[in-house]
Amino acid sequence: MKLERIAFKDRPLFERYVKLSKHELSVYAFENVYPWKGLFSIRWGLVRDCLCVFFQDSIGCFLYLPPLGRKIDQCVLKEVFSVMDEYNKNKDISRIENVELSQLDAFRKFGLRYTQKPPEYICSRNEMAKLCGNKFKHKRACVNYFLKHHTYEYLVLTHALRKDCIVLYKQWMDNRKAQSQDPVYRGMLDDSYVTLKETLKSWRSLGMEGRVVKINGNTKAFTFGFPLNKDIFCVFYEVTDLEVKGLSQFIFQKFCAELKGYRYINVMDDSGLENLKKVKLSYHPAKIIPNYIITRN
Repeated sequence: MKLERIAFKDRPLFERYVKLSKHELSVYAFENVYPWKGLFSIRWGLVRDCLCVFFQDSIGCFLYLPPLGRKIDQCVLKEVFSVMDEYNKNKDISRIENVELSQLDAFRKFGLRYTQKPPEYICSRNEMAKLCGNKFKHKRACVNYFLKHHTYEYLVLTHALRKDCIVLYKQWMDNRKAQSQDPVYRGMLDDSYVTLKETLKSWRSLGMEGRVVKINGNTKAFTFGFPLNKDIFCVFYEVTDLEVKGLSQFIFQKFCAELKGYRYINVMDDSGLENLKKVKLSYHPAKIIPNYIITRN
């Protein structure tokens, strides 16, 4: 398999293969692949008319998505594991990430095993925009508190505001690190910081949409994301100053209210963090989308 380093010009090819099936996981979008090049060497190749996207770092190599094509056969799987095994001293690292529930039977048929990773949460856009009913009573109260106590600017994310977003994330990250000594969590924060900076280099070219909230001239929140398909919009990042009560609920509701062309909002996964899981569940998602990793027995 000849591997090519990912470039922006590869987007039409990637989208052609992704659109062969309908997906609900946010990873099935070029917008959620390309920004990771700040952390991984990303290469792709074609085998038996399947697009295969490999991520590699100092730890090893893995397939970020299952082979994208009309049919995955044993020859394709042998080829992708052979590529990964070339890079991985420990062959147990060789794996296929982000496999959807509908694909599991195809992999089990070939004697492969699966393990579950954190799912993604999909909310009704209409519910998020209105926050009606008793189940959203606390969310409405938070929004109302913010509106009552703050004069704010709600702005479209622009090139000029990118640096403000990075500064806010760094402040948010340092605050989080001060509250946790968990090396895994701290590493996740660092990785997210690198990916954010990489994303903001090309967010406009990627067709992402974003908003910023300023209070007294200072950037206190930002959010942005991308359409997965005609029904689902994915919120890729949302960061707020945690000391401003109600701000996170406000920017999320306000942004969802503007995304009128979509039925659902994918708020991504919980990264295996219990507290983040509780936050995602507090919005009463309409769907929880399973996500799997495929390995050999």
